Amino acid sequence: MNKSDKLTHLDQQGTARMVDVGDKSDTKRTAIAEGAVYMALETLRAIQEGVLKKGDVLAVARIAGIMAAKQTANLIPLCHPIALTHIDIDFTLDESQKAISIRAVVSTTGKTGVEMEALTAVSVAALTIYDMAKAIDKAMQISNIRLLEKHGGKSGTYIAQT
Repeated sequence: MNKSDKLTHLDQQGTARMVDVGDKSDTKRTAIAEGAVYMALETLRAIQEGVLKKGDVLAVARIAGIMAAKQTANLIPLCHPIALTHIDIDFTLDESQKAISIRAVVSTTGKTGVEMEALTAVSVAALTIYDMAKAIDKAMQISNIRLLEKHGGKSGTYIAQT
């Protein structure tokens, strides 16, 4: 393992610690994450038509994802609280896949990246879709949550293989 592969959240004794980012420069940082919720075609159509008793599933899931991104440091113990400057969550409904794809773009100008915030946004948006539609489809599956891209910071750009 070379120095760049070192786990930064562990000290020399293997104890968990929060990384000191105090000396790092502020830079523009962006992360894009995605995931999907697979469901019965009838469930997808009910969400699309807005006929579920709990209301507008995608509007609520979008707000939940935004709120989750802002709360990431409260959910994941060693994440730094970050002043986010942009959060965008989009949904794509695909009848052929019987799925709702979720994509979150999160940005900041700061000392550490926003990958966890983007992943948290997608995860909570997916959980919200499940929660709001579970009365008609308990067999829904949340899947394929991953980091697509990250830009900025010391490690530069990452783009996932497709």
